[in-house]
Amino acid sequence: MTPLLNTLRAGLGASLRTECRSFVTAATQPATWTHKSVRTGVIARKKGMTAMWDEWGVRIPVTVLQVENCQVVKVLNEETDGYTALQIGSTDRTEKNVTKPMLGHFQKAGVSPKRRLIEFHVTPDAVLPVGTELLASHFVPGQFVDCAAPTMGKGFQGAMKRHGFGGQPASHGTSVTHRSLGSTGQRKDPGKVFKGKKMAGRMGGEQATVQSLKVMKIDNGLNLIYVKGAVPGVDDQFVKVRDAVKKRGDRIAPADVLPLPFPTVDPKLVKAMPRELVAKTGGADPYVMKE
Repeated sequence: MTPLLNTLRAGLGASLRTECRSFVTAATQPATWTHKSVRTGVIARKKGMTAMWDEWGVRIPVTVLQVENCQVVKVLNEETDGYTALQIGSTDRTEKNVTKPMLGHFQKAGVSPKRRLIEFHVTPDAVLPVGTELLASHFVPGQFVDCAAPTMGKGFQGAMKRHGFGGQPASHGTSVTHRSLGSTGQRKDPGKVFKGKKMAGRMGGEQATVQSLKVMKIDNGLNLIYVKGAVPGVDDQFVKVRDAVKKRGDRIAPADVLPLPFPTVDPKLVKAMPRELVAKTGGADPYVMKE
């Protein structure tokens, strides 16, 4: 029995050593981006709108977003929190303007206090360690992103502006009710106005998401992201930017820039990159008349 036990122990030890070696190798190797991978997003600040021109001279309106001191503050996992996510903080602030509980939260993470915290759900292979800094090069020119932020507040507005109603007839017989809401109820039955009726009220200031916006340019010097089109919110508003959910797989970006930086871009590589990275538009000259 003794030789048999020795053989079993040797075999068990060899298999255990093999499993440990494979685990260490997998932990040290960099993660690989797949079509099912979900990366974290970043918190940017809207700086306004400008315009770009492509190689054909076509004007492209773009919104400028700046990534400012964006870091990972906390990692949430399945075992303790029930889901996998990263808590991202943006824009440093002084300690005197932070409550003691939040100050302890930032000190535990080893990062400076932040003005805004947002959670991004990620897949387990896209988890980043606490303190990791996210840069504008987390995205690549030509890829599509979703931008979410509170819309501009417009105050108390009437039904026509708030809900797009057509108004009353602008003809003879209508007396100072051209922009009126009109009837809001029915007859004696039910004898009330239903809840949720579109009426006058406060307009704007609600969370909105604009999907599938194309990244036109990345400025590595100033950490700027140039996004084609309009983004919700006023200037200097915090904007949640992440990979487009409706452009999964190969549709997320052109083939020549895939795979995306995963789980994020290496700061050492950013220093070796050109300051500006511009998306390719390609195609035929739009000003040439077709025969």
